[in-house]
Amino acid sequence: MDRRSFLNGLLSVSGLALLGSMVYPVVHYLIPPEKSGNSVDSGTAAKVGDLKPNEGKIFKFGEKPGILIMTPQGEYRAFTAVCTHLGCTVRYRADVKEIWCPCHNGFYNLHGKNIAGPPPKPLTAYAVHVEGKDILVSRRLS
Repeated sequence: MDRRSFLNGLLSVSGLALLGSMVYPVVHYLIPPEKSGNSVDSGTAAKVGDLKPNEGKIFKFGEKPGILIMTPQGEYRAFTAVCTHLGCTVRYRADVKEIWCPCHNGFYNLHGKNIAGPPPKPLTAYAVHVEGKDILVSRRLS
């Protein structure tokens, strides 16, 4: 093999590597990775009185975080706190009364529906029950 053929081959391989390093992040951004399931079916999210109207709280729900919100009307709602786009942890923003993903500025309404930004689907909703002084959260049966 002469030097010209070797350098042409090296340049071709380098160009393909550069192209691959640019395409991979774009594809990973556009096609979110599959999420594994959460094995817990219910748990205590908070105590009655921990939240005031128009406040949210992150709680541990198995291996993943959940978010408990007391709406401005005083109703409890709970969702997975994992954004459906790339898995960032969402937060409740009282100023806009919406759930917000800080990673790519995605927004969800108080029913978990994606309303702005890149999230491709709604948050998974959980059932909320108040028993005594505990606020219990459980998976909804489909």
